Amino acid sequence: MRTYRELFRTPEFLPLFATASVQVAAQTASGLALGTLVYASTGSPLLSALAMFGPSLAQVAGALTLLSAADRLPPRATLAGLALLFALGTGVQAAPGLPLWAAFAVLLGLGVASSLGGGVRYGLLNEILPQRGFLLGRSVLNMSTGTMQIVGFAVGGVLVTALSARGTLLVGASLYVAAAALARFGLTARPPRATGRASVRETWRTNALLWSSGPRRSVYLALWVPNGLVVGCESLYIAYAPAHAGLLFACGALGMLAGDTLVGRFVPGRWRARLGAPLRLLLAAPYLVFALNPGVPVAVVAVVLASVGFSASLLLQERLMALTPEKLSGHALGLSSSGMLAMQGVGAAVAGSVAQLTSPGTGMAAVAALSLAVTVALAPGLRAGRGQGPAGRLRRDGSPDASPRTKETKETTTS
Repeated sequence: MRTYRELFRTPEFLPLFATASVQVAAQTASGLALGTLVYASTGSPLLSALAMFGPSLAQVAGALTLLSAADRLPPRATLAGLALLFALGTGVQAAPGLPLWAAFAVLLGLGVASSLGGGVRYGLLNEILPQRGFLLGRSVLNMSTGTMQIVGFAVGGVLVTALSARGTLLVGASLYVAAAALARFGLTARPPRATGRASVRETWRTNALLWSSGPRRSVYLALWVPNGLVVGCESLYIAYAPAHAGLLFACGALGMLAGDTLVGRFVPGRWRARLGAPLRLLLAAPYLVFALNPGVPVAVVAVVLASVGFSASLLLQERLMALTPEKLSGHALGLSSSGMLAMQGVGAAVAGSVAQLTSPGTGMAAVAALSLAVTVALAPGLRAGRGQGPAGRLRRDGSPDASPRTKETKETTTS
């Protein structure tokens, strides 16, 4: 599967795409509104960063307790129910006079629930697409994320000015309701991918199994840590340039969209192994310029270039699926998504803390330098074939498989 026409002709991909797109638009506009509201009332770069990205930190709790349900719940009902939960939570945040602690409590609750949503969504994507279509489908969802973030931040900035931050939160809640309707009436009722009872114990057991493989462990760390630290840079846009934060967010989404389009659709498979490392370095390097406190034009260029580097995640996710038994795909992708989002919360906290003591530009440059250091440290474990056996394959229990390749064996693509 190499064309968008083939992809959108696949049954159920279009409603899944639409559901995800509307939900991202809701999340983007709501996050910008809440971050603006918190910064206006507190003047704190740390609190405004955590208001936008703090829910990601709560993904840790969800990843440790809820993820076994990602393959054990019916996908359609779960996605629709979660969207309604997010609508309710966003509506509560818009209530006048809501204490700051209560707004953050709601944020944390929604963050825990989000860990389950990522596993269900991307597990369903892996189920409805043939294996060779996963990277293209994942790239299109990422492109949708980039597009909706551009729209969400641009329109959200206008709505914050025209309707106020609380009015924008209500618009976000309405979009979540629309996403729930798209999931309920657009997706087919499918049974769970796995049997058995979801539990905290089962979540821990499967997490341990996924983490026990050295190749998977390297991929997870590369997906989580460098990306999360760079999102810490993004969390300081409001503090760095309050009047142009929406522009910086939109330009970042534009760069991510460009990178996902190129890697997902146009880069041949033989080039992917060569592009992985440069893209991971590109993700953080441009943010070093913020140590000089550049003006908005230079900042925009740096943000666009760095955001292209997010496309390295596509190659890492494709590799993760090649290293994971199919019956654990939802859990594995949910752990990937939750870990990424949790590290985004950590990155926002670290960047916000540095900015609180120094300046927003210094905070952005500091976490960018840390991201580069982590990327370099992880490079040996991501070299093609390291610790994976001759074909880079694993048995169904997750252990290395050194048996000869057969026609039925899933083909592994490394980055």
